[in-house]
Formats: sequence, C-alpha cells, structure tokens
Amino acid sequence: MATTKPITMLVARSRPAYTLTASTIRTFTPIAPRATFSTSQFRSATPAGPPPPGFRLPKPVRWNESKESTMDKAGKYFLMSEMFRGMYVVLEQYFRPPYTIYYPFEKGPISPRFRGEHALRRYPSGEERCIACKLCEAICPAQAITIEAEEREDGSRRTTRYDIDMTKCIYCGFCQESCPVDAIVESPNAEYATETREELLYNKEKLLANGDKWEPELAAAARADAPYR
Repeated sequence: MATTKPITMLVARSRPAYTLTASTIRTFTPIAPRATFSTSQFRSATPAGPPPPGFRLPKPVRWNESKESTMDKAGKYFLMSEMFRGMYVVLEQYFRPPYTIYYPFEKGPISPRFRGEHALRRYPSGEERCIACKLCEAICPAQAITIEAEEREDGSRRTTRYDIDMTKCIYCGFCQESCPVDAIVESPNAEYATETREELLYNKEKLLANGDKWEPELAAAARADAPYR
C-alpha cells in the first residue's frame, strides 16, 4: 500500500515561503490634482510629494468674501477721490469768467517797466535828448549799439549816427538805465515783427520816429517809475 507522505512533503517543499514586509505592501492613494500643491484635504498626495516645511498655502476664498487686498481698496479709494476732485475743478472753472482775451482785438495791461521796441526821445521843444555820451554803447553786453558824434556850434555834442541791431539786442534795459538824460528808452510796443532781417537794423531816424510815436506812453511810464529811481 502506497503512502502519501512523500507527495505531501514534495508539495510543501516546492512552495516558497513569503514574508510580509513594509516594502511588499501596496498602498493606494487617491488621484492627485494637476497642481503642484493642492489645497484639498489630501495635501500629501501630490505629484511632487508633500509641501516643503514652512510652506504657506493660500487660504481658500469663500463666495461671500472679498478677493481684493487692502492696498487694492486703498488704490481705488484714492483714484475715485482724485477723479471727483478733478471734476470739481472743472465745474468750478466752468462758471468763472474766462481768463483769456481776444488778442489782438483786446490787449491786457502792460507794466510801466516793460522793455519793448527801442526809441529816442526829444525834449518838449523838439530838440534831441541824446548828448552822445556813449554810455549806452559802452554798457551794452550784446554790442548792439553803434554811435558816432560830432560837436555843435555851441560846443555841445550831438549824434550823427545811432544804430541799434535789434537782432543782437537782449532787452536787458542797461542802455535805458545808464542814459543820464532819458534819451534812449524801450517803448511798450511789442508788435514789430518784420519780414526781412534788414528791417531790424534801426538807424537814428527810425528811433526818433518811434520816440515821437510813443511819447505819451513813454512820458507816463517815466512819471510812474520816477519815485523808484
């Protein structure tokens, strides 16, 4: 009679023994989202692993919470305040009288010390004021004045040539301040534009004509400025 013991021992020896270790146990984790660091409950189940220590995840914003920061709110507040301020200025200026005038039909006031077109003055008798001292020629920083003089029969001096190159003049007023007899002055006229450069080369006749034309204004300006000289 055959025994089954050898067969049993053979089967037992053919089966290898397995031991359960931590490395052989499979762990199943839920599918991680596509983001590197998730804000869900499964924070450790991410493709890159758990977040680094000390990493601060943004707090989830609820539907009833504002998404604007304090700086954003402050910026909007200041922007709106500046807009309202600008609108206030516009409305305030709208109801005020205009500051502009219809030039050249209207002209604004001019200071008595305004330095405009040059002129040579005369005495009330018609005699020229200039005594050919050449102080204006010497003090002119632009060297725009040229004077030639000769003696009169009574021994005084008079100018035979008095030229001013208006293209060089810087309208400093030194010639007017240095003149001892108020002969060379700068009139309140500021409208003397020309088409050619030669028209800005003033001679003695042109300067005397300007003085005769603007004598009332020049005399009034001299009287207004007399207390301060």
